[in-house]
Amino acid sequence: MSKVYYDHLIVLDDIEKKIKKIAQTQEEREELWQLVDDIIHHRVLACVLDNLPKDNHKEFLGMFHEAPHSLNLMDYLKERIKENIEELIKQEIGGLASELLKDLQERE
Repeated sequence: MSKVYYDHLIVLDDIEKKIKKIAQTQEEREELWQLVDDIIHHRVLACVLDNLPKDNHKEFLGMFHEAPHSLNLMDYLKERIKENIEELIKQEIGGLASELLKDLQERE
């Protein structure tokens, strides 16, 4: 997975176990992880933009594009989002992890 500002909020141990169990080759594991990474990125970005005031979208996206790994992005979001953005992202990822596990179980 690529390094981004919200990595510390993501726990994917169950998904990792499931991917190891069902993927038959290293290439397949890498492909599945790339899909998981892409899905997480889109869901977190949607969560952030849904909660960030529209006036801040362009600035945030520019900052993210320049340094997606910077923890300053989380500070930026905490200053501008009224709710606990870390908790919102954790909830989003938790729900997504359940969906992904269900999809992966269907592949078994």
